[in-house]
Amino acid sequence: MRLRAAFGAGLLALTGCTVVPAGAAGPAPVQAAPAPVAPAAVAPAQPAAPVLFRYEGQRIQGGMLVGTAPAGVTSLSFEGEPIALAPDRRFLIAFDRDAGPVARLVARFADGREQVETFAVAPRAWQIERLPTLPKVSQPSAEFQRRRPPELAQIVAARKQETGAQGWSQRFRWPATGRISGRFGSQRIYAGEPGSYHSGVDVAKPTGAPVAAPADGVVILAADSPFTLEGNLLMLDHGMGLSSAFLHLSRIDVRPGQRVRQGEVIGAVGSTGRATGPHLHWGMVWKGRRLDPMLIAGPMPD
Repeated sequence: MRLRAAFGAGLLALTGCTVVPAGAAGPAPVQAAPAPVAPAAVAPAQPAAPVLFRYEGQRIQGGMLVGTAPAGVTSLSFEGEPIALAPDRRFLIAFDRDAGPVARLVARFADGREQVETFAVAPRAWQIERLPTLPKVSQPSAEFQRRRPPELAQIVAARKQETGAQGWSQRFRWPATGRISGRFGSQRIYAGEPGSYHSGVDVAKPTGAPVAAPADGVVILAADSPFTLEGNLLMLDHGMGLSSAFLHLSRIDVRPGQRVRQGEVIGAVGSTGRATGPHLHWGMVWKGRRLDPMLIAGPMPD
């Protein structure tokens, strides 16, 4: 009997089995390793939806827009140039007489985002007069060449002034009413050579007729003697880089640095400088871009 038991135990050992005494617990069952859990799919980040700007004005050559930026905008640039943003988030942009078909405004937000506003600038059919047999104006005199550079320097320096004027945000009025005798952007072509285009609007009025400020502003130039071309020249800054120029005046009633209100008389119509008769030439410039006053002030009142 002992031999049979010993033989049985040896056989179990050879087969790799283990004899478990009665009443003893068996080995703990082997637990299967948990199946790996796939990481949850992460949706790609979606770009922030563009926020809306508001604009008033015309997207056209010679036109101007007053915009309102949404909350969160910290800075603006137009065609690569920084643009001031008023406390109420309004701002000014404009399109030159020869502006291209597309212009861009870049807005930067406090969180680092950028948003690009793209403007399709409508072209205009300018009044072009061709004079194929008439040569361009002859060479300027030595006196003109001597006087002109200092005059231009005064004009450039005036337009660089920043006065904090707020007239840019107003609805502009005509400084004088009457027959329009010269339109903005018109040009003559002399024997195939283009002359300078007309940079403002001419209003035919008799000498001495009052000229009023079209919007609030600060006087940045009041010529103390007539310029060669412009005659008695008066310039107002309306703020945000926008200025008005009034040419050929018979008199100037304001002085440099003076603040004027919309509708205040600032001078009188005349024919000083290079003019064929009494009229008011009103020109507007924004940051070097020449604008059409008729687009900004609207149709001439009856």
